[in-house]
Amino acid sequence: MHQTIGLRTPRLDLGDAEALRRSVREAFHATFDRYTQLFEVLRSDEAFCVKPIALRHPLIFYFGHTATFFVNKLVLAGVVERRIDPRLESMFAIGVDEMSWDDLDATHYDWPAVDAVRAYRTRVRALVGGLIDTLPLQAPIGWDSAWWVIVMGIEHERIHLETSSVLIRQHELAYVRPHPAWQPCPESGEAPANALVEVPAQRVVLGRDRARPQVYGWDNEFGRHETDVPEFRAARHLVSNREFLDFVDDGGYRDDSLWTDEGLAWRRFAQAEHPTFWVRAASGWCLRLMCAEVPMRWDWPVETNCHEARAFCAWAARRSGENVRLPTEDEWHALRQAAGVGELPQPAPAAANIGLDHWASSCPVTRFAHGDWFDVIGNVWQWTETPTWPFPGFAVHPIYDDFTTPTFDDRHNLIKGGSWISCGNEALPGSRYAFRRHFFQHAGFRYVVGGRPAQPPSAYYETDRAVAEYCEFHYGDSPFGVANFPAELARIALEAHGDRPARRALDLGCATGRASFELARRFEHVTGIDFSARFIGVGTQLAAQGRVRYTLTDEGELVSYHERTLEALGLADTSARVQFMQGDACNLKDLYTGYDLILAANLIDRLYAPAQFLRGVHARLNPGGLLLIASPYTWLEEYTKREDWIGGFKKDGENFTTLDGLKALLAPHFELLGVPREVPFVLRETRRKFQHTLSEVTLWRRRAD
Repeated sequence: MHQTIGLRTPRLDLGDAEALRRSVREAFHATFDRYTQLFEVLRSDEAFCVKPIALRHPLIFYFGHTATFFVNKLVLAGVVERRIDPRLESMFAIGVDEMSWDDLDATHYDWPAVDAVRAYRTRVRALVGGLIDTLPLQAPIGWDSAWWVIVMGIEHERIHLETSSVLIRQHELAYVRPHPAWQPCPESGEAPANALVEVPAQRVVLGRDRARPQVYGWDNEFGRHETDVPEFRAARHLVSNREFLDFVDDGGYRDDSLWTDEGLAWRRFAQAEHPTFWVRAASGWCLRLMCAEVPMRWDWPVETNCHEARAFCAWAARRSGENVRLPTEDEWHALRQAAGVGELPQPAPAAANIGLDHWASSCPVTRFAHGDWFDVIGNVWQWTETPTWPFPGFAVHPIYDDFTTPTFDDRHNLIKGGSWISCGNEALPGSRYAFRRHFFQHAGFRYVVGGRPAQPPSAYYETDRAVAEYCEFHYGDSPFGVANFPAELARIALEAHGDRPARRALDLGCATGRASFELARRFEHVTGIDFSARFIGVGTQLAAQGRVRYTLTDEGELVSYHERTLEALGLADTSARVQFMQGDACNLKDLYTGYDLILAANLIDRLYAPAQFLRGVHARLNPGGLLLIASPYTWLEEYTKREDWIGGFKKDGENFTTLDGLKALLAPHFELLGVPREVPFVLRETRRKFQHTLSEVTLWRRRAD
């Protein structure tokens, strides 16, 4: 197997800046090469453009996605000013997890030619490689460094190296071919009898230090969590295909009593009768690998989703009379500590089937020993019982604020340990990746026997302070008698729209979505778009469930708990007419057109390219359509470079206001209706601290072309 230290995550705490630069350079090119090489297993251009499974894009999306991620994040961070290809950087930006705001409708995409994406990747390699060679570097690299964003792009591509390999494995076999750089393990033999080994009680301390990171980490890895884990017993081996066969042969997939309600719903929907990578052939069971189908490897680990793993544990518990279950995240770390597996990158080659050090597949569960156990890390990921949750001290990274927060929904369970293809951050024990319980990765499980596991704090209440404050701003009380701001803007817009047909409206910069629901009182369909998945997640939840719960800071560490419902606001019947999507107002997809009304509330002074947005917004509106712009004109260089402000400065020795800029930029396609008006709004920070602001509202009608 292809081995390179470049697929390890680089140490960021090196004191030598040039050595650190070399390390990042090697990591970037090694990862870029390996990712490009992965797609060489596809037989044809057609293989790029056919969906492997319904819940994912075709593979051409993922081929382009990781490259556009570099550009989109570097633009957002202000490291680069000009895009390479705005169309591709919008098309390939979003659609990775099965979120409601992911646009998986194939009719909305005119995929580019595969060669065009290859050419784009070449340009991105030149851009990022040039930055690595020339960007000033002060060691060590920290959370706030521009270099953190570069390493973020490298680690992001490593995630998709793995997830794309899963999609290729789920692709029709006719679309893939063997490749010398992706050879599976040739070893297989008799499966071992499994046994339980005691894990002693111990203290577990988790979390990285944001002020002094040794290596790159995603937002959910930072903070601090300490707990005492009681003793328990853990299976010596991962569950092998042979061990799982007993569950299949005993009717485990037909016994409803073994499945949770959620798992049973999945099993019936999928009509599952056996693990997804098992293939029933005339000659017996076979196993689908990434690029081939082979006779069953009985001593390799079984690969399942979380529902199947839980059902097996319920079956084993019934047979044994013991509390057989999946481990928690804390218990997995206690096992890791007992096995003597460290936290930092492994030497190369690793004493584990991890990081592409050995093969492009799993291997026998007896191959790599770690203390008294095998495969504590590597071979396949291991499902846990723990839904992903934020450690105390959690904070989002401003350049990727929706990496983890959309998964704080009690629907995504953590997987631990990494697989044969897990590289970089993925291969570190401190990484915290989570997937929906019905998803498939290169993931299996190890069962444990112990008491009732401690559960992490529920993420049911929205605790992200910025999101919670906007929940209150949109759906909460009206302090000091000031009218609800998004509702008031919607009222002004609807009043101006009059009795004209109200077909489609766009709420751009919708935040948590109140104005979208208000516009849907009249409009047949309202699209709410925001750059932050954290915000639109609230709107999506309200549309689906009709309620949102959140905490607000009262004083110091004291919080209050709140619940708001659409029904109480008289908006319950609007939810079916509202759709929330994630998007960049300065680089929207072409499909967002044909609107009769666009509302842009407190948006323009938070855009990185407001003039670009204003010059093109007419193309989104039907002739005669209305544009409502509201803004306090609070220009800040942290959001918009000084040279990109459209007002709020001296021009030719005279004051040039944002309204002057709006008139100049919108004049070619719009007429200003009436005079600007000031609409107040109040944002709650604590029980006794509020911000009172005036937003200037202007209404514009698009002229007929």
